[in-house]
Amino acid sequence: MMKLDSNQPNLGQQSWQSQLDQFVKANRQELAALAWGLHLQWGEQPDTLGIDLKPTPHFVACPKSALEKLNESVQNRLQEILGIVDGYQPEKEVLMIGIGFDHVHLIYFESNPTPPDCFEQVGKDVDSLLKQLEDSMNQMIKL
Repeated sequence: MMKLDSNQPNLGQQSWQSQLDQFVKANRQELAALAWGLHLQWGEQPDTLGIDLKPTPHFVACPKSALEKLNESVQNRLQEILGIVDGYQPEKEVLMIGIGFDHVHLIYFESNPTPPDCFEQVGKDVDSLLKQLEDSMNQMIKL
């Protein structure tokens, strides 16, 4: 987790991060399937999947250029996250960035089974996965 503005109060920070972690733990296979499905759709486009918690939890595409611009505006505090984004291996790993309360929270894990296998096993298209996971997020994450 990286704080973006040190002058902001710590509103619900611990709560949303732990709720997001619990959501990820409960939905690892579906998140891996979604990450792979979006990777196939996006192709070579250098986007990272994000979870924006405001106004309600939903998925967003985070272009690499936007992450680099954000990093510059916070005195390079996101440099480590950019390194992880650069080394991301979508056929083995899941990478997402949670965004809330002027903080970012890295979601990063090696998937077993692999994301392509999860996508095949889950057997849903990307739109169905997005709806299912956003519905689940909105039930599990209360800000």
